[in-house]
Amino acid sequence: MTEKDLRGWYMRFAAALNAHEFDGMDEFINDQVLLSGKPGTRDDVVRVLKGIVEAVPDFHWDVKEILFDRDGIAVRVINTGTPVKEWLGVPPSGASFEIVEYVIYKVGNGRFVEMTNLHDSTELRRQLTA
Repeated sequence: MTEKDLRGWYMRFAAALNAHEFDGMDEFINDQVLLSGKPGTRDDVVRVLKGIVEAVPDFHWDVKEILFDRDGIAVRVINTGTPVKEWLGVPPSGASFEIVEYVIYKVGNGRFVEMTNLHDSTELRRQLTA
């Protein structure tokens, strides 16, 4: 895919995330995928995503920056939401959060084959318990 193709494809992925349409992830995520360097599956990713939006129904990924390098994509995203169920060991309190997430992907055969994300979970918990 060209950079323009990758950008459009990635933004469709981001739109699917924000619409919480996780059952169509086979368009974006390979059956087998490395998740932060460990073997996993698309089903593992979907299970995590569904768990997030079950606890945080208004979870939103706001893409701020996206960089391409051949088959690699690096993204800076702002995550926001308000948990309505216990999440990450924190009971719901009505508190919202806004944190930065950095995600690095490798694409192979038109799908993510590697996915790594980094965010400040300590800051997230601080905001939820403040």
